[in-house]
Amino acid sequence: MSKPWELVNSVPIGNFRIFTMRNDRKKSPRTGVEHDFYVIEAANWVNVVAITTEGKFVMIEQFRHGSNTNELEVPGGMMDEGEGDPIAAGIRELREETGYVGSNAQMIGQIYPNPAIMNNICYTVLIEGCEQKHPVELDAGEDIVTRLVDESEIPDLIRDGKIGHALVVVALQHYQLKKSKSPQDSAFTPGLK
Repeated sequence: MSKPWELVNSVPIGNFRIFTMRNDRKKSPRTGVEHDFYVIEAANWVNVVAITTEGKFVMIEQFRHGSNTNELEVPGGMMDEGEGDPIAAGIRELREETGYVGSNAQMIGQIYPNPAIMNNICYTVLIEGCEQKHPVELDAGEDIVTRLVDESEIPDLIRDGKIGHALVVVALQHYQLKKSKSPQDSAFTPGLK
């Protein structure tokens, strides 16, 4: 097992509203040499796999400025400051972005989005029995369209690049792993036909 690196010092280097950056100087346990590492400090995120009473996935389409593309995604977003419960955050995000509410909300996975340079966690929450009960409550910077998708469509949407957000693919895989006993049983393991 690799050994942790000793922290020599840590210096904040920028605040960019939705994330901050810091420079960590650390010493290699193998060589004793010090190196600089740049870390993006971001809020934890939550993705919601929401299934309607009819068995459809509640998904959203939105324009993503980083890739300059329209993306088909699961609802989700940053956890608000002080919001420590990913399940409550998932319920909130689903309602705000789609107007849907459901039952039996449960955590089905968590990952580090990019542990090489980021310090946050992305949680996946499953909410079943969803029905649209409320108007959407979008932030000023959001422009979202809700789509209902059959589970059988998911493999082709991933293969064809219609679902291209890596964290959404992971959320869908978390759902499939919960649903099946092993990854080989998966109906839509990315890359497999």
